[in-house]
Amino acid sequence: MKAAIISYTENGRLLSERIAAEADFMSAERYCYYSHTDRDARSFVGTQKLTGDIFTKYEALIFVCASGIAVRAVAPYLRSKQTDPAVIVIDDCGRFVIPILSGHLGGANVLALLLSELIDAQAVITTATDTGGRFSPDSFAKANDLLISDMQAAKSVAAAVLDGETVGFVSDYEYMGMPDDLTPGTGARTGIYVGCDNRLPFPETLKLIPRNIVLGIGCRRGADCESIEIAVRAALASARIPFDRVERIATIDLKADERGLIAFCRKHGLGVTFCTPQELMETEGDFTRSHFVRTVTGADNVCERSAVRCSGGKLIIRKTAHDGVTVAAAERPVVLDFEKVVL
Repeated sequence: MKAAIISYTENGRLLSERIAAEADFMSAERYCYYSHTDRDARSFVGTQKLTGDIFTKYEALIFVCASGIAVRAVAPYLRSKQTDPAVIVIDDCGRFVIPILSGHLGGANVLALLLSELIDAQAVITTATDTGGRFSPDSFAKANDLLISDMQAAKSVAAAVLDGETVGFVSDYEYMGMPDDLTPGTGARTGIYVGCDNRLPFPETLKLIPRNIVLGIGCRRGADCESIEIAVRAALASARIPFDRVERIATIDLKADERGLIAFCRKHGLGVTFCTPQELMETEGDFTRSHFVRTVTGADNVCERSAVRCSGGKLIIRKTAHDGVTVAAAERPVVLDFEKVVL
């Protein structure tokens, strides 16, 4: 997790320095008020300007100050719990760590617990499911890389859990560690469905969609970002796969310097894995083979083989070509874990 630590006083500066040095669970950059700064931190004068500049650049903002300062700083920039960064407040003496925004989806609650252990402070968690030790659909979705189709439905499920109502669970994927708050099957008013079909098994259904598609991409030398975008969108549309399900791009290592491909990955925040020709040829499966492609790249197919190799799953879109770009897709196997926790 990439985090910004903002401090105002000398105590705050020292605390931010310690956190940045010792917190191996995140990558931290420090911002210190100009009158209490050091050479390893960036100094600032105005809180509102700083917050506006960095709000979308970090996954977490950690304020070492009074909670009121932090609340007023972030208020103008709040958009959605699905996109806002985690916001945490630590008092100047380092006694309390308080997540105030994006506790579940943004990972603020987990981060607060880790920080409290690091500095020997008390984490103050206020979300109802956490204080009561109950199931949180937001946390479950984040930990298992699931897309929430309807935030209102997620709220309804959380409310039903807190009210002690039976909450059903249906999944197209294997799962383990189901909590007592959920009941397998469809015999409930409110429930969760994990899958990609259009069905809604409950009168009030929270649909969670796995983000587990790996795209294999091959392209001619110099293919631009727009050409790759068009080819990818067309391939996904033909298979009725939402773009949001894509988790990673895979290709051959000969494409490591392709600016258009790198720009496409950066634009959508997607990681990319580069495979050697030998790794691709060692990948087992039924692939579209091309002697010409092998003479050029060393592998008889780039997009299909790279998608399967990097997903560990099955091919669901075979090689499709558009204007010098080839696209294939494979689905990573999913096993849902209710006990999994991630930042």
